[in-house]
Amino acid sequence: MAKQHEYYRLAYVYLGNQEDTLDSLEDMIVILYENITKLKKPEAFFSWSKTILVNCCKQLIKKKNKLILLERIEEEPYQEIYEQKEQRTDLLKYMNLLSDEHSEAIRLKYFLDLDYKTIAEILDVPLGTVKSRISLGLKKLKESMGGEYLG
Repeated sequence: MAKQHEYYRLAYVYLGNQEDTLDSLEDMIVILYENITKLKKPEAFFSWSKTILVNCCKQLIKKKNKLILLERIEEEPYQEIYEQKEQRTDLLKYMNLLSDEHSEAIRLKYFLDLDYKTIAEILDVPLGTVKSRISLGLKKLKESMGGEYLG
């Protein structure tokens, strides 16, 4: 899989830890292997496989019945300024207060830098729904944070 790093990051955003991320990737590979003959357009493989991965992540979350705690995906500098850590902790706390739909769309857009069309394909919802979820989610996030960090 040429885009293995993207798959890993996507699953990690949902699950928040390496062990569950690797489990969901394994589940995705099994499902892909079992269902590859159902794929009608080979050019749609990447979006199809990402949708399967998201569904695997959601199943794992349901199975474990736990909250998603998002950790920063990108590598952090060895020593980080205390205030930045505090702001990130606050942001994650407020993100967890959003509905799953809003939080999920915002995480895909801003933590993985996916475009609206790709997010719509992954979530299997119309493009307008994705834009609406992100817009409303950001509005609620800003309100809950008191406009503290968002412009």
